[in-house]
Amino acid sequence: MADVREQPQETSALAAAIRSGDRAALARAITLVESTRADHREQAHALVQELLPDSGKAVRVGITGMPGVGKSTTIDTLGTLLTGERHKVAVLTVDPSSRRTGGSILGDKTRMARLANDPMAFIRPSPSSGTLGGVAAATRETMLLCEAAGYDVVLVETVGIGQSETAVADMTDFFLVLMLPGAGDELQGIKKGIVELADMIAVNKADGDNLARARAAAGEYTAALHILSPRSANWSPPVVTYSALTGDGVEGLWATVLQHRQRLTASGEFAATRRVQQVKWMWTMLEQRVFARLHGDRATKGKLKQIEAAVAEGTLSPAVAVADIVRLLGL
Repeated sequence: MADVREQPQETSALAAAIRSGDRAALARAITLVESTRADHREQAHALVQELLPDSGKAVRVGITGMPGVGKSTTIDTLGTLLTGERHKVAVLTVDPSSRRTGGSILGDKTRMARLANDPMAFIRPSPSSGTLGGVAAATRETMLLCEAAGYDVVLVETVGIGQSETAVADMTDFFLVLMLPGAGDELQGIKKGIVELADMIAVNKADGDNLARARAAAGEYTAALHILSPRSANWSPPVVTYSALTGDGVEGLWATVLQHRQRLTASGEFAATRRVQQVKWMWTMLEQRVFARLHGDRATKGKLKQIEAAVAEGTLSPAVAVADIVRLLGL
């Protein structure tokens, strides 16, 4: 990771280097975005603002799935297919639990061996901020920086569970949910909310002895989708089978992503969704800044603990506690 302690380039010079496709400049910029230092955050905000007109043109795809489903292999295979077609592919991961692992870049490159050595690809893990809001905000800004650097496909992988899927769905154009063969067991465990976010369900490992089981699983997932309301009135999520290992069906995944984009663009929904996402991003970043201010000052943290204790003991109502906290913020 780049060392932001070094004297940073002027924002305009760094922006120009990013536009030219300088990978080292992109890495430095992302490190600025991830930094919690006030001066770095100020420079990062100015940089993102300057590069905003150069962003927004990429195809943004979110990818999720249960552990062992083959997310990394899928991204490696799909990304290699796309770079072979002269696309520039950025891979970002969202993992709110990465505070335990440090969000290892080496780990991501090990899991995506071909893309890691592909000059047309760029792999970046999320910062280990320990909070989903912080991870999501940094990932969104990183996505814009990658787009300004000329990456026309951005794949965002959810490594964590729970709210991370919703966060990724809110920052991407297409949300791909990966499943395993053997739907009888998995169907009981899938979360309704995750399936409702899906723009496509893809059953991986449809090869060899698993082929029949994968097709049977696809049939069960198709039946399950029929009882749920789709996210869009202009798109019915398909269920497909593929093999990340052999590459069979991977080209079809990308074709569906493009078909979805074309249909939603024609209806006007694509542009409307992007606008809604921008506003959600604003509120997410505001929440992050407010919490950072609350927990960043030692005296304020002490008062918060006192307020929490009073609420827990029943001597202070939550409503009065909130009013006290708002006063601490000077609002």
